This record gives sequence, structure tokens and C-alpha cells, in this order.
Amino acid sequence: MSQAAQRPASVTVVVPARLHLGFLDLNGGLGRRFGGIGLAISELKTAVTVRRALRNEAAGSDAERALRHTDVMQQHLGIGEALQVSVDATVPPHAGLGSGTSIALAVAAAVRTLHGRALDIASDAVRLGRGARSGLGIGLFRDGGLVVDGGRGPATRVAPIIARLPFPDQWRVLVLLDPTRQGTHGHDEIEAFAALPEFPEAIAAHLCRLVVMKVLPALAEQDLAGFGAAIAELQQRLGDYFSPRQGGSRFTSPQVAACLDQLGREGAHGIGQSSWGPTGFAFAVSEIEADRLVGVARRHDSSVGLDIRVCKGLNRGAEITTAVDAHKK
Repeated sequence: MSQAAQRPASVTVVVPARLHLGFLDLNGGLGRRFGGIGLAISELKTAVTVRRALRNEAAGSDAERALRHTDVMQQHLGIGEALQVSVDATVPPHAGLGSGTSIALAVAAAVRTLHGRALDIASDAVRLGRGARSGLGIGLFRDGGLVVDGGRGPATRVAPIIARLPFPDQWRVLVLLDPTRQGTHGHDEIEAFAALPEFPEAIAAHLCRLVVMKVLPALAEQDLAGFGAAIAELQQRLGDYFSPRQGGSRFTSPQVAACLDQLGREGAHGIGQSSWGPTGFAFAVSEIEADRLVGVARRHDSSVGLDIRVCKGLNRGAEITTAVDAHKK
């Protein structure tokens, strides 16, 4: 079989959505800023397929952005042939689920795989304008699970992943989507960070201690109560800091806030908002408990208009599959 015949006709990359569970150090007094915790989840995903074509074209949701990423990768890799990119599934944009990084890395991985090039996830993220603050999307694309990045220093290109733990298979994540709202993003996000006051060094120190001495050990020991309490405190401290840019609330969406309050009273753990929201989350010890909590939420007015999903934590990264042209086998 010739080398040309062995080349895949198309490549599909499926990237799980991610939750941003909180920052570690927004003070930066030690020389590194940001840092964060992220979790790959099931049920919500970005899927991109790239194949050879007569001219560059794109289809599906967010097709224009996908085509721009394709152009950048073609130029970088010196690829002369035209490509078609199909965005088969996306997570809601600007909802705190990592949509921008997911589609960029999916396109890059698909173009590279289609042409037999090795993956270069971190470099492609930078090349496509991702990872300015967080390395979570890059780490989760590669490995899944729950990851911690170490923030950005003066010479940092991509925030390094400094810890990764598997998420317990039996635990569930309640994800609350508000399709009527979007979180702060783009230029507004840059302005928001610039306008916020200096983050107190003592609180940053406490959050780092909370992550190292409570979040990660509780996860390793599968102690949901301890894990949830630590995530909830992290979220409360950060929510108070960001509240002036969120209408005076810890949450972007009042509906999500009200529903999470109800879930907390019913025993859900780790109440919080992913990034700038509006997506909220909570944790349950089992699928049965998660289903019970969703049933409780849906019996109250606070859930009206929300899309509530029961998800798992995914302990794997993106999935890359290839297809060959049947006529060339």
C-alpha cells in the first residue's frame, strides 16, 4: 500500500468541556499570578472533523473561527492543500466551559493528524491565541481528570500543569446552564481584570493552602464532603472579589444562583460558578443522589429556563479518530 493510500481521509477530534473551579493566586506577589483548578466533564463537548477538499471551507457552529484556526495551522505547517473543517458539536460560547480553547486545539490536532504531524498542544494554543491566563484547557485536552496549573511568571509561555488527579467514577457533577446569558469575555474580560482592586495577599495564601491541603487530599481520598467544602470556600472568596463585575453577586445568572442555593440546602456539595459563568455547578456522591437533586431543583421556580445536566468527571483527554477513504483501501 502506498504512503498516500495510508493517509487518513478525515480526522475527528472530540474535546470534553471543562469547568474552571477557581483561581489560586490573583495577587501575584511571589512572581506568579493566576493558577487554577479545572475538571474535564462528560455530556458537553466540542467535536471537529477536518478532511481534504477542493477549497478551504467550514460548516457548523462557529465555522468562521474554526476556518481562521485552520488557515493559521496550514500556514505554520506549510500545508498547501485545501481543507474542509466541520464543527459537529460545540459547548455554549462564553459560558465558562472552555469553548474557545476547545475548538482551537481540536482544529490544530485534526490538521496535524491528517498530515501525519506530531501534536504540539501547548505551542498551538499560543499560536491560536489561547492560554493567556490559564493552562487548564491545555492540560485537560491532553489528560482529562482534575488538574491544577501553576500560574504565569515573567518567562511563562503556557502555565504549567503541576498536579493531576483522577475524578472518582461514582461522583457526579450537576452543571447548570443559563442559555439567556453569557459571561464576561474578550476585551470586556481584560478590562474587568484591570479594573478590579489588588487581590489580598493573605487570601491568596489561604486559597493556595486550601487547594494543597484540602481540595487535592480530599479528592485523593474520595472524601466528597471535604472536597466540596474546600471548593465552596474557594468559590465564595473569589466570588466576593469578582462580584463588582457581576452586578454585585457571586454569580452572573440570578437563576443559577437561586437554583444552586436550593441545591445547597438539599445537600449538594461544592457550590460554585465556572469562570465568569453563567454556568454553575455542584457535586453529588452518586448518580442516584444527583438525580434526586435535579428532581428537587425542577420542582422549584428557580430552575425555570435553566438547562441542568448530570455529568461525570472524565479521566481522559481529547479523543482523536481517523477515517480512511473506502475506495483507497
